Amino acid sequence: MISDVLHKKANGIYEELKQIRPATKAGLKNYLRIFLGLNVGNKKICPHHDTPMDYLWHSFAEQSSQPAGDCVVWAGRGGGKTMLAATATLLDSIFKPGCKTRILAGSGQQAQRMFDYLTGFLYGGFEEFLDEPILKDKCVFTNGSNVEVLTQSAASVRGSHIQKLRCDEVELFDRRIFEAAKFTMKSTDKICGAMEVLSTMHQPFGIMHELIGKAQDNGTKIFKWCVWEVIENCGGERSCSRCPLNSDCQGRAKMADGYLKIDDCIAQMRRSSRSAFESEMLCLRPSLENVVFAEFDPDIHISPVEYNPALPMYRTIDFGFVNPFVCLWIQVDGDGKVFVIDEYIKSRMTIDVHAEEIKKRMAGGEENVVATFCDPAGAGVNDVSGTSAVSRLRALGVNVRYKRSTILEGIELVRRALRRGDGRSSFVISPKCGRLIEAMTSYHYPQSGEIEQPLKDGIYDHPIDALRYFFVNYQKAGAGKSKKY
Repeated sequence: MISDVLHKKANGIYEELKQIRPATKAGLKNYLRIFLGLNVGNKKICPHHDTPMDYLWHSFAEQSSQPAGDCVVWAGRGGGKTMLAATATLLDSIFKPGCKTRILAGSGQQAQRMFDYLTGFLYGGFEEFLDEPILKDKCVFTNGSNVEVLTQSAASVRGSHIQKLRCDEVELFDRRIFEAAKFTMKSTDKICGAMEVLSTMHQPFGIMHELIGKAQDNGTKIFKWCVWEVIENCGGERSCSRCPLNSDCQGRAKMADGYLKIDDCIAQMRRSSRSAFESEMLCLRPSLENVVFAEFDPDIHISPVEYNPALPMYRTIDFGFVNPFVCLWIQVDGDGKVFVIDEYIKSRMTIDVHAEEIKKRMAGGEENVVATFCDPAGAGVNDVSGTSAVSRLRALGVNVRYKRSTILEGIELVRRALRRGDGRSSFVISPKCGRLIEAMTSYHYPQSGEIEQPLKDGIYDHPIDALRYFFVNYQKAGAGKSKKY
């Protein structure tokens, strides 16, 4: 009888504690361990990385610490992103009355996985918080909160006005749907509207790659962790010298406190390519398997370079209006080494504006330009104006010339400069040329179908086209003469 009373009293205390909002990060970690059985990693292993617990606290603590906001979670396969997002959704729903959360994923199956994690938590001891039975894609809480799974459709996304949107595996999103989703969040007096994006980074030209770059520019919080923040502790049971992971691990697993099985990691490494393992598990870089210029290495091909008056100056142009107009300034030394020293990339400007800008960009003016190469399509006459971009530039004092060639011919010439037959490079880009650098890492082949021709995506192809025109025309024209002083 006494034991029954004590047990009942303990259960009562347990249920009371379940409804108390954790006030600290340590308190939240303990709450998850006690009531959900989750041991969320909170130990940084790699320099400049975060922990899964860092993300959860950022998402949860908007009232007890500081306002939460948008964030990007970049983590490897098996890094627990989907489960953690479901955990954040549960916490928002029970501790932030009236919070409306929507789940949007790259596929219906992926979205359902997150919702299944959530319902598993609810059926595991949180049923009392529910106002009605859980439906296939929706659940409603007694405090007015609700969660719903959205489909990848404009109607589904545009019809939502919510506080929290969690986008899982954003690399697989339809870009138009993702853009529409950005306008669905709306804060209340007590809940901060936020969009959380979670994904691995599969490709250097995908949505996640773009989001990381933009987040770095605008200050959006980025949470990044890799396999070492979630792998189980190695202990002293394994020999480092005999472990297949040793070259990457270097003893990190001996400091880890995660859940991912070491043997599973070894199996994944053995069945995948090195490039895929580095991007999917180590979060070192996106996979280069579909990139046109896989030879491009920032450590080799990016270096500060300035205008050298002793070397000939070239310009190369790709025309555009809605798509960008691109002009690159290039010099070549006596050994044939190519230096891209500046770029000009603008949209929705007339040829007259572009001509004025590129003529004054470099010291010495037009007399120092040996040649200006351009897109052969610029010679076509416009039906409205009756003139061509080429003729207009010539009339404005920019003497352009061109040579017709195939895309593949120009690409091969660029590759040859990136890495010659002897293994050395004859190509350098100034750090000032940010758009060209981004294009060099992101210009890619289509995901499926014919892969001989790179994708014309309207973003990365234009700087590369301008670069191609230089190499094609320079090969024909021959080297300009160096100036003597």
